[in-house]
Amino acid sequence: MDIAQKIGTLGIVPVIKIKDAAQAVPLCRALQNGGLPVAEITFRTDAAAQSIKNVAAELPGVLVGAGTVLSPAQVDQAIEAGAKFIVTPGFNPDVVGRCVERGIPIFPGCPTTSDIERAIGFGLKIVKFFPAEAMGGLDVIKAVSAPYGDVKFMPTGGITEDNMNQYLAFDKVVACGGSWLAPEKLIDAGDFAAIEEITRKTVRKMLGFELKHVGVNCPDAVKALAVANAFAALFGWSVKDGNSSAFAGTQVEAMKGQGLGKNGHIAVGCNSVVRAQAYLEGQGFEFLPDSAKVKDGKLVAIYLKEEIGGFAVHLVGN
Repeated sequence: MDIAQKIGTLGIVPVIKIKDAAQAVPLCRALQNGGLPVAEITFRTDAAAQSIKNVAAELPGVLVGAGTVLSPAQVDQAIEAGAKFIVTPGFNPDVVGRCVERGIPIFPGCPTTSDIERAIGFGLKIVKFFPAEAMGGLDVIKAVSAPYGDVKFMPTGGITEDNMNQYLAFDKVVACGGSWLAPEKLIDAGDFAAIEEITRKTVRKMLGFELKHVGVNCPDAVKALAVANAFAALFGWSVKDGNSSAFAGTQVEAMKGQGLGKNGHIAVGCNSVVRAQAYLEGQGFEFLPDSAKVKDGKLVAIYLKEEIGGFAVHLVGN
């Protein structure tokens, strides 16, 4: 998986301004523990390069990049420190050229179609859209993306946990960048526990986990239909009889035979199966690759490896 794909599976890139390099590792550890092992450390302070170096050395599981890179010299400095990607506020051809020359992913700020076309000229397919909200937000991204089918966007600027899912729902948005996960006052206070909690809350909101239905294993089609009818009679749900199962409403699926799971399965919805899988794998859970269902090139369902209480668990898109 390349850097851009990894960022896409994470969905959010925390944008961080660090004044004291000693804070970099505990801060990025808090982000990682909260479910986001990625950080864009901005060159807005003299501590940036050392901060990147500390994180790269001590937290190999964190994807660390450099933001607000304004010159080729800063590109070199960031790479030597261990940055895995570069982000710029605008389109500087000298900076982009140096990144391409040195083979490091670069996401330049491209708020206009002219900037996007210059990025395409350098062979780039992902650009930063900054400042996103001030430039018109998602409506503008949708409008400017139409002529550029292969280009995707990383909006930053005015993105918060309240509007991030609107952006992430658009298939040409790879991820959102934002500073709200690590407020400067919390960094200055060394309150990394609070940053971890903000991160965890944000990730859960991004993923949007919710119970979709419970599947019950039945020995045959007759018993499955009887189970579906029983739930329908109880709660006034309609019955939908299918080839392999019978649904009572959308909440209960009676399987016409032994499906996955000793007793059945539990379907959990999420906003992105890809991001949910990546998050849960980061928490130590495993999945069954052969159970993956893909529709139109997009992962739409997959089962976890372990059963819980005799039930298989699978993710499905909301």
